[in-house]
Amino acid sequence: MMFLSSCGRPEIRSGSGLGRAGLHVARLMAGLAVGLIVLTGSAHAQAQAPAKVDPAKGQQKAAEVCAACHGADGNSASPANPKLAAQHADYLTKQLRNFKVQPGAKEAERANAVMAGFAATLSDEDMRNLSAWFASQKLKPAAARNKDTVELGQKIYRGGIAAKSVAACAGCHSPNGAGIPAQYPRLGGQFAEYTEAQLVAFRQGARKNSAQMSAIAARLSDAEIKAVSDYIAGLR
Repeated sequence: MMFLSSCGRPEIRSGSGLGRAGLHVARLMAGLAVGLIVLTGSAHAQAQAPAKVDPAKGQQKAAEVCAACHGADGNSASPANPKLAAQHADYLTKQLRNFKVQPGAKEAERANAVMAGFAATLSDEDMRNLSAWFASQKLKPAAARNKDTVELGQKIYRGGIAAKSVAACAGCHSPNGAGIPAQYPRLGGQFAEYTEAQLVAFRQGARKNSAQMSAIAARLSDAEIKAVSDYIAGLR
């Protein structure tokens, strides 16, 4: 109901039917607005959340894409192709992403024509599923073969080379080569030839996805790289 105020202006008394109805509508609209915000936020969060990792799907994709070179269970039979079994899932996913040219970049962080072709066909979900599958597999380790270099390899791996400011490999990759999940890869039991090839690639700048490793490899001689790579193959 409308009344005149002392100044002659019309006003609506809160006790009137119209005032009560308006207040009810205002409260209802406010409630709807809050509900819409909550629902919108929930839907956005669900849209952003990645799909749950599925190793079974990874196994299927591995059989289709990876098995010919790396083995169905990640135990490659050729030193040209690394063993993937028991490798940390986060590390494997990062490497697969690094084979792809990312938006805004001119080239991939890790150059490999063969792997670039395979990685290009994989979605991010595929990569995470594959990584989970290989991480769950048991490693069939390679072995050290050169008795003449084991002492040098052990010295570098466990203690580094102080004169060259080369830190001990064990500090990041652990004493037995198991690495640190999500940070540093497992090295123990990997083919010596593959580890050697990667250290050379870091040294020459062909592999660019770890500034830390590029700096370390740049200080190592061919003999030192061969020795530590062979030693790593024998770690358990």
